[in-house]
Amino acid sequence: MEHDEHGACRLVGTEDDRRARSAGGLDLAQVPALHCGDLKGRREAAVRLKRLVSLAVNRFELGPIGTNCYVVRGDDSAAEAVVVDPGAEAPRMLEELGALGARCTAILVTHGHWDHLGGVADLAEATGAPVHMAEEERVLLEDVNSFTPPGIELRPYTPDVLLQGDERLELAGISFQILRVPGHSPAHLAYYADGALFSGDLVFAGSVGRTDLPGADWDVLVESIRMLADRFPPETVVYSGHGPKSTLGTELARNPFLAELRA
Repeated sequence: MEHDEHGACRLVGTEDDRRARSAGGLDLAQVPALHCGDLKGRREAAVRLKRLVSLAVNRFELGPIGTNCYVVRGDDSAAEAVVVDPGAEAPRMLEELGALGARCTAILVTHGHWDHLGGVADLAEATGAPVHMAEEERVLLEDVNSFTPPGIELRPYTPDVLLQGDERLELAGISFQILRVPGHSPAHLAYYADGALFSGDLVFAGSVGRTDLPGADWDVLVESIRMLADRFPPETVVYSGHGPKSTLGTELARNPFLAELRA
């Protein structure tokens, strides 16, 4: 028995691939393995993904359930960085930024679930970086402990920049498109820049975000993914809130939860 990122309990079997559970009715054990079945294939796929994005993107798994946090820079030598979803361990992220020789100039939050918010207050206060998130979900950060599982207490914070989901922001020398992608949460945002899509918990490699939560909706989630597929090319690299990176094309072609988009 384990607690997932939203405090729910479930049994974990030996076939559990630890991806997010969808409300589409499939067990985690039913989700197929990624298509790179051998080490050579995995290395080749990683090289292909690396070539598609000119940004420097560093991924860190933070907190009790390994939520992805991304440090995004214009290139490997850039002195400024944007941090996406600092879900926990702000001291560690400050050390990682120092090792990269970069300072955090902005914090982007994809959505207001606790596992994406735990390090926001400490990182923002330590760096002075403004926090950007959806206006409709600001209460989830400002009153964060009303929405955490039992036994988890986080520092609340008031976001500095409130977003609607149709803006363009210039941050750390990078142009980000802000995209409204509800479904997993009512005002979920994704951030796109230079071939990279930071999708939060909308879509994962081989899975999608849960829709059995307050404010979530399966049909809305599918339409949000359809919008992304219509708007961006298949080689767009998807950096999700949990698990490894993928591409939009791979998920449209192989993700078992997105069969209706292939119909």
